[in-house]
Amino acid sequence: MSKPPKKLEGDPTTTGHSWDGIEEFNNPLPKWWVWVFYITIIWGIGYTIFYPAWPGINGATQGVLGWSTRANVQADIDSFKEQLGPINAKLEAAELTEIATDPELGPYAVSAGAAVFKTWCAQCHGSGAAGAKGYPNLLDDDWLWGGDIENIYLTVKHGIRNEVDDEARYSQMPAFGDDYLEDADIDAVANFVMSLSSDPMDASVVEAGAEVFANECASCHMENGMGDPEQGAPNLANGIWLYGGTYEDIVETVTYSRFGVMPPRGGAPETAVNEALIRAVSAYVHQLGGGE
Repeated sequence: MSKPPKKLEGDPTTTGHSWDGIEEFNNPLPKWWVWVFYITIIWGIGYTIFYPAWPGINGATQGVLGWSTRANVQADIDSFKEQLGPINAKLEAAELTEIATDPELGPYAVSAGAAVFKTWCAQCHGSGAAGAKGYPNLLDDDWLWGGDIENIYLTVKHGIRNEVDDEARYSQMPAFGDDYLEDADIDAVANFVMSLSSDPMDASVVEAGAEVFANECASCHMENGMGDPEQGAPNLANGIWLYGGTYEDIVETVTYSRFGVMPPRGGAPETAVNEALIRAVSAYVHQLGGGE
């Protein structure tokens, strides 16, 4: 066993524990630190009594003060609603075509509409509204259902091909590959559609494709392929493609069809916003650059 260390004058007392000559100093924390520790314990107990603290099956304990962050947030929301009440009422009463030119409503609608767009629309159309494959670009001037303010409003409010709103925009393209057209006809019409805005994959079948198009497609897309907004039929002659304009993409569209869905913002409770904000986001989308 090693020799015990030499004790020096001024060394603190020991706890009495010793191992192989090593002793444990009895060096307590400063009094002020101990009292702060006790105070935090007392404060913690008091907090759990007065404020929401302990989780339970049906929510946290409420505390004797009844304080609630959610109630405070709701009070702030109600306060802002009250402040914005007059201008929202004016926005609801205004003609859609007059919102942009009104010096008070125009800036407010764009600002409020941008917030609504980022909350409800950006998930599909992108934060900058440029869209993605299968999700329309709202910055250009190519509109499936029309790009004037009234049509944008109808699309936003009622949505497209959803099962929630009876007034939703609705159209359906047949799946021509479902025992309707032969593969050769699909190939030909795909090449014809490509030829309307670019070079086809096989120019030798374009003429045959034009005949298939006239018989099967022109009733919706029109004889010149420029589409019909009343039916939501896209323009096939401008080189703007929602689902892609390659040969493979067009063949897939003709074969299986497409059926994009947009939820309504004026009906379903889980996706609804009030009338003023529907008008605001419609005005916001209209002024992005592609509004007619």
